[in-house]
Amino acid sequence: MTIAQSKPLNQPMTLAAYLDYDDGTDSRYELVDGILVEMPTESPLNNTIALLLISTFLSLGIPYYRLATHHQIQVHSDQVTAREPDLILHTEASAAAILKDGKLLRLDQPAPQLVVEVVSSSDTDKVSRDRDYIEKRREYAQRGIPEYWIIDPIAAAVWVLTRVGDAYQDHKFVGADRLVSPSLAALALTAEQILTAGL
Repeated sequence: MTIAQSKPLNQPMTLAAYLDYDDGTDSRYELVDGILVEMPTESPLNNTIALLLISTFLSLGIPYYRLATHHQIQVHSDQVTAREPDLILHTEASAAAILKDGKLLRLDQPAPQLVVEVVSSSDTDKVSRDRDYIEKRREYAQRGIPEYWIIDPIAAAVWVLTRVGDAYQDHKFVGADRLVSPSLAALALTAEQILTAGL
């Protein structure tokens, strides 16, 4: 049974306490330099884009248990302990690891195959934009994740970043461009279909 807890006010929190934390709301938090930081509310479009991708990946034959939302990935960072991508495509090994633990894909566990972030308010929220375009790019590359997608409805672009060595090479897709994904050769989605969530 989970017991709701009040949010600690600027008091350092351990990773174990963070993983057990539940304030009884639907709020999402990241642990930043030991402090619990509430994540901004996502746009409904973000969830719809994630659902479009989930249904597409399932149609490609990817097993349902390898697709996840609300899974967290521990990253190498001086401040942030873990990230919660909008969508994760696990490998068999990373799916087994997080299902065994149930809370977090730890640094010593296998990296997932692909992570997707949908950028919110990239035109007005520089902190959010930098988090997805700069910080997470660096952290996911260091974590060894082979592929990272940045979906930015405001900028009307989808970036597919592929890990080469210790960093990502990026490819920008717009409009009717068909996405090219090294790990999903049969993918037949255009940037526009993704950015509008197929609507």
